Amino acid sequence: MPSWPVPSPARRWEQVYRRRLMFTDTLSVLFAVFGSQWIRFGTETESLAIEADASGFGFSVSYTVFSAVLVAVWLFALSLFASRRASILGSGTTEYKLVIDATLRVFGLLAIICYLGKVELGRGYFLLALPAGLILLVGTRWMWRVWVGHKRKSGWYFNRTLLIGEPVQTRHVATEILRTPGSGLTPVAAITSATGSREDLLPGIPVRGGLADIERVLDSESIETVVYTGSDQMSPEALRQLGWQLESRRIHLVVAPALTDIAGPRIRARPVSGLPLINVDIPEFEGRKYSSKRALDILGSGLGLLLLSPFFLLFAILIKKDSRGPVFFRQKRVGLNGHDFHMVKFRSMVVDAEDRLDALRHQSQGNDILFKMKSDPRITKLGAFMRRYSIDELPQLINVFRGDMSLVGPRPPLRSEVDRYEDAAHRRFLVKPGMTGLWQVSGRSDLSWEDSLRLDLYYVENWSMTGDFIILWRTVRAVMGSSGAY
Repeated sequence: MPSWPVPSPARRWEQVYRRRLMFTDTLSVLFAVFGSQWIRFGTETESLAIEADASGFGFSVSYTVFSAVLVAVWLFALSLFASRRASILGSGTTEYKLVIDATLRVFGLLAIICYLGKVELGRGYFLLALPAGLILLVGTRWMWRVWVGHKRKSGWYFNRTLLIGEPVQTRHVATEILRTPGSGLTPVAAITSATGSREDLLPGIPVRGGLADIERVLDSESIETVVYTGSDQMSPEALRQLGWQLESRRIHLVVAPALTDIAGPRIRARPVSGLPLINVDIPEFEGRKYSSKRALDILGSGLGLLLLSPFFLLFAILIKKDSRGPVFFRQKRVGLNGHDFHMVKFRSMVVDAEDRLDALRHQSQGNDILFKMKSDPRITKLGAFMRRYSIDELPQLINVFRGDMSLVGPRPPLRSEVDRYEDAAHRRFLVKPGMTGLWQVSGRSDLSWEDSLRLDLYYVENWSMTGDFIILWRTVRAVMGSSGAY
């Protein structure tokens, strides 16, 4: 039997964090269950009756006892579904999915038991406890994530990570990890070959040797997570031995596949004779799923236009008073399948803005393809305010309603930009462009062209209705923060 070492001080935050989650989960469930009981029955002592069966067996139990059992089962389900395991804490949606899945299964099982046992459970009690518990559990988890995010920005609550593999793959994985600090991983060293080149993999990530030096590096660097990116010099048997070695040290092992920019919904495990193969589903660009997206676009844009019509009228008056010219600005953009359409925006620039563009190109502060200036002299006073909070883009709801655009999608490019595209960039036109998208919520104008393209292609390959709702929510936060908007 291996002897388990005491967790390092750097890793103890995981244990403390899980205890805090357990504490707030317990408070949330207690408040939801007993709060629902109090709202439904008040301070009166009520009993839950179990009808007698053919043998005459039947009994009753007080709601207080029943609530206590429900709390215990609910908390047990959250633990059983591993909703507090270290690998999902602080990033991704898996934690939320597990919390929701555990909760729905508990109440689904409760409903089945009540039906089969002819238990007359108070509907108000049931219908209050379920949504209240979900809201409190997800809400407290979200608040803890925000707290961890602030800690990670200050350099805390990371796992010291060792990268093992061939240089090209390892450098790519390291770049993506550094791009996503919310992952909780911080690469501190790399092992990329048997001979052990001493050149840095990336700035701040030194190569510490070859495969024979793994054990020494694990100790000298206080490693807490190992990311294996693939190596021709490590056999499957050696990798298995490495896994056992890391297990005895309580070090996480993460295997990074060669696939990149493929999201979880398209990936399914497909074990074959002990091989953990990954099945990648084909992207969906039509059918029922796409019809649902179009229905959401029509409903969302139609409701938005109806509710915002007084707001549109107000800004139409303000734009007319601020500067001469039309209220709306129509510009030709490239949409689905490379077809042109006219995108509608509130005019935020002077009338001759397009004619003055060539004289300003050398002052561009955007990326290699897009022209952007933080202090563009063509923008009106009111236009600067509208751009800061993306108000000028609201008339695009008209394009969404007409079917030219979607609420969520890649950025709609100009034809002049498309003429400079390489082959891969044309995959953006497999879906409709969006009012918002990953580009909008990940930096906006501050992004490089490569990052903008990468985010758009990631969306095209992996879009889902759930993902669209998340992007819409993040858009509200990004617009209120107004970062990258100019």
